[in-house]
Amino acid sequence: MIQIRIHGRGGQGVVTAAELIAIAAFKNGKQAQAFPSFGVERTGAPVESFVRIDDKPIITKEQIYQPDILIIQDASLLDGADITAGAAKKTIAIVNTSKAKPSFKISLSQANIYTIDATKIALEIIGKNIVNTVILGAFAKITGLIDLLSLKQAIQEKFSGHQDLIDKNIKAVEQAYET
Repeated sequence: MIQIRIHGRGGQGVVTAAELIAIAAFKNGKQAQAFPSFGVERTGAPVESFVRIDDKPIITKEQIYQPDILIIQDASLLDGADITAGAAKKTIAIVNTSKAKPSFKISLSQANIYTIDATKIALEIIGKNIVNTVILGAFAKITGLIDLLSLKQAIQEKFSGHQDLIDKNIKAVEQAYET
């Protein structure tokens, strides 16, 4: 079973990112589970969500304490609480930032830290600093857990009825995937 923990801030689409990964995984013939962890947080407050992917049914319902993959939608979170808690040296981290890897002081193997300036792509293509779909393009490319086609289908399903939003998000995902 692959366990993914997504960190971001309220309003950045952290919960939607988890749902999109799960939908795409289902479309790739996998079992998946996605759920958030938040209370009364408001826009800008730290939020996390969780995804599990497996070939067989997923029974556990608990939060993810030892992630195989971390998606960090807002690099400013690295300055606060240890969002890498429970991560092993082999854990893959995908971080939204314009900074280079060596500037991060997180307890992971530097070889497993991937960065993408998802904010720049989101602002250019979507017109808003909502990076969830953008960073998922990088996630698909780096991990191979979902393919680009299934991710596009998940976006179409999730945002059904909003063609302009679908088109922009798919374009952003494609650019991130190629980056």
